[in-house]
Amino acid sequence: MAGPQAEDHTLRGAIDRPALLSIRDVIEEMEPLATSRLDDYLNPSVLEVSLDDGLCDADGARIDVQWTTQDDYKFHYTDTADVNLRWGNHLHGGDYIHVSGTEHYHPPPDASSDPADVEDSCITQSPEELVTRAVLKLWRVAYHTDSYSPLNAGSNPP
Repeated sequence: MAGPQAEDHTLRGAIDRPALLSIRDVIEEMEPLATSRLDDYLNPSVLEVSLDDGLCDADGARIDVQWTTQDDYKFHYTDTADVNLRWGNHLHGGDYIHVSGTEHYHPPPDASSDPADVEDSCITQSPEELVTRAVLKLWRVAYHTDSYSPLNAGSNPP
């Protein structure tokens, strides 16, 4: 049974290089603290986004972005304070009991995949430019409030 569950939690499709380039352009336009690069320019597996500062007590951070030709994605934040969180959109086999669709959020501090911890994502758009803008906006609000709570709060941060 481990095989089907692992398949359900896998991004579908090949990595979409044009989408990653589009995401990179949005990041360069919107976020002055970010520098991004593809791990392999011709055949990338991830867009690595280095941040000059992190959330709360972190001195630096990184967001690793994967986007596929099936529009599945992962935006995985990790920082120098060992905090991890993740926004994703991919099949999960219905394992996440609080998630109604494929868009989901793995909260800090460890981006847990425990079915009881994963939440519906406030990001429900699908074009890569809009998802990227939403991730950057949520990160920026959390950065300015020095709190993790706005990261999945959508337009109504506490």
